This record gives sequence, C-alpha cells and structure tokens, in this order.
Amino acid sequence: MDIKKLDYFVHVAELGSFTKAAMQLSIAQSALSHSVRHLELELKRTLLYRNGRGVTPTDAGRRLLAHARGILMQVRRARDELVETSDAMVGHIIVGLPPTIARHLTVPLVKSFRNSFPKGTVGVVEALSASVMERIIEGRVDIGLVYNPAPLPSVEIRPLHEQQLFLISSKAARKHRSNKSVQLRELPRYPLILTSRMNANRMLIEAQLAQLGLKPQIEFEVDGIASVLDLVHEGYGYAVLPLSSLSGHTFERSFTATPIVRPKLRIPLSLVTSAQRPITPLARETLSLIQKMASRVLFPEKR
Repeated sequence: MDIKKLDYFVHVAELGSFTKAAMQLSIAQSALSHSVRHLELELKRTLLYRNGRGVTPTDAGRRLLAHARGILMQVRRARDELVETSDAMVGHIIVGLPPTIARHLTVPLVKSFRNSFPKGTVGVVEALSASVMERIIEGRVDIGLVYNPAPLPSVEIRPLHEQQLFLISSKAARKHRSNKSVQLRELPRYPLILTSRMNANRMLIEAQLAQLGLKPQIEFEVDGIASVLDLVHEGYGYAVLPLSSLSGHTFERSFTATPIVRPKLRIPLSLVTSAQRPITPLARETLSLIQKMASRVLFPEKR
C-alpha cells in the first residue's frame, strides 16, 4: 500500500468529506477520489459509504483507519528520529491526558515544551485513561499520563504517583452523617455515580470491593467527571474521586470529601509508552519534562 494513498484515505475518513479533505491537502478533488478508489480496488474492499451528505467508513474502512493512523505515525516517527540531533530536538510528540489532569497540566506543559524544544511540536489528546492506552497501543499517542494502567506486554509503565480517593458528597448530604472517614467495606451503602466500566477509577473500585466479596451500588453511569460532580451537587448520589478532580469545578466549595480507609483507596498515576516501538530522543526528553511538570503542578507536596 502506498503511504500517500493511506494519508489521503485517513483525511477523507476523518473529515467525512472529499471536498474538505481535498481543500486541506491542497489537491484536486478528482485526484483524491481516484486515489481512494484505487486503494479500494487494491484491497478488494469498499472503504467508504458515499452519500449526498459526505462519506462514512465501512466496517473494513474503520479497521483500515485504525491501522493507517498507526502506520502514518510510525513513518512520521522514523523521519523525526533520522533528523534529530543532540543539539536540536525536532519532531512531533502527542501526549494523552485524562480530563482531570489535562485541565491543570496542558498549559504549563505546552509552555515548558516550547521553551525547552523550540524546533519540536507537541499535541495533547484529552481522553479517559482506557482510551489513551488504546491510542498508545495503536500508535496514535506517544506518551500517556494515565490512571491505573493495566500491565500489558505492548506497553512500558513508569509509576509516577498515587492519589488517595475520597467519597465526594454535597454538603447537604454530609449533614445527615457525622463520619470523619468511610471504611472501604462500607462503600456499597452509598449510591454511587461512576464512569463506565472501562474507566480506570471504576475498575479499581470494583476490584478492591471484589476482594471483600462486595459490589458497589451504582446509581448512574456518567462518562465525564464534571457531569458526575454536577449530579453529586444536585444530590443524586456520591462520587469516588481524588481531590484534584474537584479543583476548578463551579461548585468546588460545596462538596465534602471523606477519606476512604481500612484500607485507604489509592489510584496509581503512571507514564506509559509503547514497548513495541523505539522511543525517540525527543520523546525521551518529553517524558522527563512531563515528570517534572507533573511533580510541580499536580503534586507540589512531593517536592
């Protein structure tokens, strides 16, 4: 398969339009259409559904899209590594961050990267930890800072910090109980608002309770920490989150955080890279930079 054809296909599939992709690529729409059609003939598969509103990938197209993104990123990494020198870090790095981390780390990280590597560029992908892990494995993200990563042969994990989890409630709900802490085995008494099962936080809570032969009482599943906290504020249930999740929320001062103890519930935060691809010099330096920035911005108490 020709790299240029894959690049053209990715542009069309992601933009959902030959017209938009042709404009972005600065080529004639007819040439773009011919290239994608030639790729379909080569693979003997229809890759795109064409309709009056644009295009959408077929099942085969979605599978190729996942591979093509990784292939194109690998080509880009190879080119970057060949032109990198010890005195001039160049290339492009994509960092994946969960939303609660991205809110605090993105701006200082980008500023520090620009100052440290003026000839390099950085992109930030904001997604839940499980999604960041998938993108690392697929080759679409270079470095991830994720919660509770699963140990896999395809990734390299560098533990960074552990955050304690708290039972988060509205102050109105707090008035009905005087506990200064909540034992882990007591957690199923509380109706919880949790993210979906693939979320690192949810998986940790369920695994820890399962060791005690218990299950959480799940009132709602909501994939968005801000929305989870909005529901807690309205009195629809409780959340289990690190204190950093409350920072910057509109109703930050209206929550009560009760420690979960016996044992304390802690969630690890780690830097993750692919174990299947060589790490470039720029990526290696960016890893070090993220570690320093995270310690300074997210965990100043460790300094």
